[in-house]
Formats: sequence, C-alpha cells, structure tokens
Amino acid sequence: MSSDLLRALTVSTAMSIFLCPEAMAQSAPAPEAEAGTSTTEENEDSQAPAGGTQLDTILVVDVGAGANATAGANLITIDQQEIDRKKPQDLREVFSGEPQIAVGGAIPSTQKIYVNGVDENNLAVTVDGSRQNNKVFHHNGTYLLDPALLKAASVQAGVAPADAGPGALAGSLGFETKDAVDLLEPGRNFGGFVTGIWDTNSETFTTGVSGFGRQDGFEYLGYINYGRGDNFTAGNGQEMLGTGTDLISGLAKIAYESVEGHRFELSHEQVRDDELRPYRANVYINRGAEPEVRNYDLRRQNTVFTYTDTSPEGWWDPKIVLAYSRTQIGTLETARSDANIVSPTDGATSSFNGKVENRFALDIGSVTAGFDFYNDRADLDYLNSTEPFFTDERATNIGAYAQARLEPLDQARISIGGRADHQWFTGVDDSDWNNAGLSGNISGEYDLVPEFLTVKAGTSHVWGGVPLAENYLQNPAWTYGDGPEPVTSNNYTAGLEARYNGFTFEANVFRTDINDARLPVFGPETSPVPVSTSIRTLDLVSKGWEIGGRYDWDAGFVSVKYADINADVDGKPADTEIGRYLTTPLGQIVMIGAGYTFDDWGVKVGGDIEIALKTDRTLARHPTDPTSEKKELPGYEVVNAYVEWTPPSKPNFTLRADALNIFDEAYTDRAAYGQDFDGVAPHYDPGRSFRLSATARF
Repeated sequence: MSSDLLRALTVSTAMSIFLCPEAMAQSAPAPEAEAGTSTTEENEDSQAPAGGTQLDTILVVDVGAGANATAGANLITIDQQEIDRKKPQDLREVFSGEPQIAVGGAIPSTQKIYVNGVDENNLAVTVDGSRQNNKVFHHNGTYLLDPALLKAASVQAGVAPADAGPGALAGSLGFETKDAVDLLEPGRNFGGFVTGIWDTNSETFTTGVSGFGRQDGFEYLGYINYGRGDNFTAGNGQEMLGTGTDLISGLAKIAYESVEGHRFELSHEQVRDDELRPYRANVYINRGAEPEVRNYDLRRQNTVFTYTDTSPEGWWDPKIVLAYSRTQIGTLETARSDANIVSPTDGATSSFNGKVENRFALDIGSVTAGFDFYNDRADLDYLNSTEPFFTDERATNIGAYAQARLEPLDQARISIGGRADHQWFTGVDDSDWNNAGLSGNISGEYDLVPEFLTVKAGTSHVWGGVPLAENYLQNPAWTYGDGPEPVTSNNYTAGLEARYNGFTFEANVFRTDINDARLPVFGPETSPVPVSTSIRTLDLVSKGWEIGGRYDWDAGFVSVKYADINADVDGKPADTEIGRYLTTPLGQIVMIGAGYTFDDWGVKVGGDIEIALKTDRTLARHPTDPTSEKKELPGYEVVNAYVEWTPPSKPNFTLRADALNIFDEAYTDRAAYGQDFDGVAPHYDPGRSFRLSATARF
C-alpha cells in the first residue's frame, strides 16, 4: 500500500467516525473500555500485567491536551511515583533512564528536549492542556519548567493521536502539574509541606513552601519555590561562568466540583530565571567587543481554565479548555565593534488557545471528537539607539478532529484518527497567507501470545501549517516571495513487548520524515542565504531503534535501555547548527537504572548510569555551516546514586542525599548545542556534587 493511499485511508476513516460516530456503536458488543497501551515506565513497587494492556487495567493517560493512551503508539509515561523516586531538579533528570528522550543544556534555562532525535518544537507540547509556543532565542531553552510543580509527563514519540492538538509533527509531549488531591493525606482536608535542598557544587539552596486543601466541593493549592546559588564547577575543575541560579516559580490552583460532577478548575503557573549567563547563553564565544556574560531575564507563564464532567453518562463526557501561555526573554545586545553601544532587546511568544471536545463511549471503546484553536504571536523589540525596530509574526489555526480508540477483539486494540486544520499566517511585512491541510494516524497492537508477547505498529501523516520564526532572528527586511510552505511529516513506528514473571523486554524501530521545515536566518550578515529567502525550508529524516529490558519485584527494579538515533538534514548528517529547532546529533546512548526499598526501615536506595558512545557523524558539512573546523563528539559515562529515608516513626519527614556525577566526569551532555565546532566552547555539565534535601509534610 502506498504512503499516499495510506494517508487518504486514515484521514477519510477518521473523519467518517467524526461525522457519524453512531455507526461505530453497531459493531459487535464487547466489554466497555478505552483502548489503552502499555508504558515504558513502571512503578518500582508494582508489577505491570503481562501481555500488553488488559481489560481490567485499561489506561487513560490524560496528561496534557489529547495525550490519551493510543494502542500501538510508542508511549513513555513518567508518573507521580517515578517523579517522587527521582526527585528531579531539571528536565534532564525528569527523563533520565529514557534514551529516546534527550535533554540538552547544562542549566534549566538552556535545556531543550529531543524525542527520537527531533526537537520539541516539532511536537504538540502542552502544560495542563495549554499549548506552548516558546521558540524565542536559539541559545536558550524552548521550555523552562520547574519539576517541583510536576505531577506527570507523557510523551507519544512519533505517532500522536489527532486529539493531541495541531502541529504534532513528531509526536506529543504533555506535562501535568500537581493538584490538591494529589498532595492531601488520606482523610485530611488541609495540608502543606516545606522543602529545602542544598547542592554542594554550586552552593545552591532551594526552598519550597506549599499549602492546599478542600472544603464543600472547593479545592485550592498554592506553591512557591525559590533557588539561589553560584556558578558550578565542571569535572575538570573549571568554573562555568554564567551558570548561577536565581529562579523563582509558583503555582496556584482553585477548583470547584458540584455533587453532579461538574468540575471547574483555574490554574496559573509562573517561572522566572534572572541571572548572568554567557553572552550566548548555552555556549562560550568571544566576538569583538561583546562581553563574556550578560543578564538574561527569562519569564514564562501559563494560565488554564478547564471544565470536565467527572460523572459522565452514555455519550456525554465533555471537556472544555481555554488557556493562555507566554514566554519572554529580555537581555542587552552589545555591538561587536563598540562595547558602549548597548541595545535593550526583548522577545516574547504567546499563545491563546483552547478546545471543546466530547468522548463518546462505545461498546468496543470510545471516540473523542471536537474542535480546537490557537492564536500564536512572536514579537521582538530591538531598541537600538540609531535603528530601533519592532517585528512580529502571527498565526491563527482552527482544527476539527476525531480519534477512535477501539478493542474489536480480545487480543487486539486499535487507534485511528484524523484532523482538518486551517491556518492564517501573517508575516513581519503584514502579508497574509492562508493554508489548510489534513492529518491522519492509525496504530494498533496485537497479543500474539496472551499474557506474554505483544506486537505493535503505527503510522501518521501530519500537516503542521507554517511555524512562527524565532523572535531573535526576525528581520523587518524579510520578504515572503510566493508564500511560506506548510510543514508536513510522516511517522512510522513498530515494536514488540514481552513480559514474564516480572521481566519486561521491549524493542522499537522508528522513523520521522519532516518536509519543508522552516529555518529562517536573520540575513546576509549571518549566512550566505539572502534576506529574501528567510522562509527557506529544510527536510529532516530522523530514524533509529531502541531495545530495553527491566525486572521488577516487590522491593525494587533494574532497567537497561539502549537507543541508536541518527538524523539527516537535506540528506547529510545533522550537526547542532543546521539542526536548530529540528534535531541534534545523538548516536548511541545507554541508560541503566536501579532502585530498592527497605520497607521496614523506610529507606530507598538507587542510582542510574548514562553512557554515550563516541560519534563522528558530525564531521559532515552543510552549505550554511560556519567556516570553523568540525569535531566528533566524544563518549562519556556518568554515574549517579541516591539514598532516601522516611523514618517509620515520623512518616511526614523525609531526608535524601544524591551523589551526582560520582566519578567527576568532565563532559558535555550529548544533546547540548555547539560542541561539534571548533571556536565554540559549550558548557561542561556539573562535576561531582552532593545534593542534600529535607521535606516536612503536615
């Protein structure tokens, strides 16, 4: 079957379900359930059922907009218990143990997430169901999240469902923050906690305070976290300038649920990082009169209103989301020719977005159908004393979607869906461009040997519209020629999963093709590409495979995973320069993890090892690469361990010690920017450090 025919089939089938869901209800009866999937992360204190997802354990993962489980998809879930085990302090620690998910950047404000080698800007990223639009400056991270606020994270790598939202070119990534009910002790209506964390390497102290409760149907939560510290030292003893901590974050939530099950929730999350950073925040480059460091003021906020019915009946199971998110970076631009010429510069991206959907329960599963929209904006204020300018690009999108999650046979589960989108794009010159397209996906899994062996596969075609350009690259002289080309993608995944007596074995292969990905440049000063081609596009192919094994028993687990991921841009191996907002060279990565709980003593111990193998694929050159010589990426091994104690006599008090980079490895994490070019010195990651923390709950 050709790929075009497959796309047409998946889209037409999904839209027919959307237009006439009652036809699906006439299928052969079976136990009512949501088509689920198995996850690659398991609770260390429990053992998942064998043979894929069973009827009595059908999983509906509602993390972010539309991140419901889809049979056959490559779903990675980091749940609350996993987060509690890791106690992560940045996004890299959140996804530790998952070689398919690489997080590059030595400090939170420069970290970027790559899924199957693809930059998160090509995923549908949500926080509490709110679309994120964070492509401000390529030397900063595209998403700043304080893990202290996090309840769960869900990644659908490659093939994402239609209800994940628009722009899911290489999958979806959903974050969910904590609710009051997640924190309350059993039988309590009020509670709180205080945390304190000390990092010995950077002498950073972080403290958090929270209060939460519920009364007469109302719920409330307030949380604030503050961190302050100095630069850290790398494994070779070198102080990394511009790596200090000055971060404050907060979360406020209020909700009301009526006795009939009508639930209304309003949340507001805010994070600010305000500290000296290298002039280009994620690398060290000395050019002309530019200072070595400058202040970056990075702010992100996310406000979400959600309505759900917690007591749905029949076909009535609605959800309404209205949200606003914004990311802003302010700094000072210094002229390379004169250190006295300083230009305050401020870039901001924002998204007003929402959706209205309903889940129709069927005898053999469910169909989720609805409408969503976004109104995104990216603007730049460049206040040069002689030539100040303001630029902005805007995009508005309206989409209709349907996703069916079905179990037609006892041993088979299938997910199929589609969406139609129409986008209005406005350039910096106020030119307007309209585009529309269809997307479709189909995936499924089948138990070859019940309770033991499951095979799964999926494919999708995604129409993503025209992505907004990075704020700090916007140029008022840009022209758009015959118009920007909408980006599209094709995704393919296949794998198998075997379970026996606590053992789990997984193997997956994947490929993502992104066509006409937009990568504009400011103009002739920074690239041989002329201004008129600022809408230039590139094609990305990211492919690879992953295998993993895990053993769970009552008191602990051991896990080993290996991934080999390679990406090409316009037919040549990708490097970190041509791969901006697209990909990064990863190669072969091994992740090993283990944990054990001594219940009688209230003690948990564990650790993890990350091994990256050397790769020379970065030596290939692209026409627009800088002229500096290129380098291969060295290998490294990093070992971490922890011990945590909750005294049985004082269960509301916890002490923890983490030993990080135990052998003081001098390394730059594999997904970090700039390490493959001479003349560019990327951040080394922190050397050996001991992190001590205490938590008191009341």
